[in-house]
Amino acid sequence: MTPHTSPRQTWKALQLRFVLIAASLCCAHNTALAAAITVSTATELQNAIATANSSGGNATILLRDGTYTLSDTLYVNAPNVIIAGQSGNREKVIIQGDAMSSTAKVKNLVRAAASGFQISNLTLQKSGWHLLQIVGELNADNAVVRNVIFRDAYEQMLKVTIDQSNYSITSDNGLVENSLFEYTAGIGPQYYIGGIDVHGGKSWTVRRNTFRHIISPSQTVAEFAIHFWNQSADALVEKNLIIDCDRAIGFGLDSRGNTRGIIRNNMIYHSANAGIFADVGIYLEQSPGTQVYNNTIFQEHAYPRAIEYRFPETTNVLIVNNLANKPILARDGATGTVGSNFVSAVRSWFANPTAGDLHILAPNTNVIEKGRAVAGLVDDFDGDARPQGPAVDIGADEWMSVQTTLPCPTNLRIQ
Repeated sequence: MTPHTSPRQTWKALQLRFVLIAASLCCAHNTALAAAITVSTATELQNAIATANSSGGNATILLRDGTYTLSDTLYVNAPNVIIAGQSGNREKVIIQGDAMSSTAKVKNLVRAAASGFQISNLTLQKSGWHLLQIVGELNADNAVVRNVIFRDAYEQMLKVTIDQSNYSITSDNGLVENSLFEYTAGIGPQYYIGGIDVHGGKSWTVRRNTFRHIISPSQTVAEFAIHFWNQSADALVEKNLIIDCDRAIGFGLDSRGNTRGIIRNNMIYHSANAGIFADVGIYLEQSPGTQVYNNTIFQEHAYPRAIEYRFPETTNVLIVNNLANKPILARDGATGTVGSNFVSAVRSWFANPTAGDLHILAPNTNVIEKGRAVAGLVDDFDGDARPQGPAVDIGADEWMSVQTTLPCPTNLRIQ
């Protein structure tokens, strides 16, 4: 836990900038043998990708600051192609379609159908389908998405697909971090929307992202801000901030389940009047062996539960050390180990719930050192070490008697 008045704010910002720069240099190193191509227009961008495809990939395409309005999808069909904003400021490099609409000419903005695809330091907005599709049915592994704004898609923003007639080929080992997923109107265009929607993916990591306003306007509930299902397995979802989304994190759904995976150190907030279909915070359905621990969930809408796990296929789950203001419920025969959770939190405990800041304001005997040890739990939402005392705290925030860090930023916009 960290107060907003810490004098280390500037240092924390510099640390984050250093991490992003280092990551960019690492990406560049991976393709050091390929000369970078720098582009300034949508036509130049399309041509650079066509050249990368025809030459076998291993290309870096840098975009100068500006708006790139596409007339067609960017089809990345060769391995190890990097698309990145040159300046590092994701607000200043915008790739966009013609509309957020079912009638939009540009359906997907970017379709990555080969392994080693990377995209960073830019904004993707306005699509008829998805802003980014990773084509799992073509074995597009090791995708990296870093410091990207996903904004205003007519369907799910980042989609990982699979061929349901061949589950042996999937997209594996992907990474999505330090990115923002949002609807700028404060609500989505229809119910068939979501943030990250992964079918069949194995060993993906989703961390330190912010999700806002993935809300259905009519008919039924929206999909999750983060969703792994349809024979996905072993995902790690941690340190994400999810604000006013109909459903926050889901593993499995309907008859298309998930296996194992970890959901930890996430902060989830939903206000009272954000959408009419507000639902559960974390949901496991046919998701055996999944671990859900040290999350903080504060929901001011009418849905009665914070975490649910469901159906007999959901076995051997671990749900511990979670802090919430609503109950945790097993449904329809699900089983597992559930304990050391606290589900009667009140608003006054938290720094700024409306902004999604669910750091504990002061030492609280309901949560401090009341958690249990979990293998792999070594830090909290902010990266502060756990435990700080004899035992870990309940929730995403580890209280520190001497504050040393700031909470993760809620917008993650690097200037």
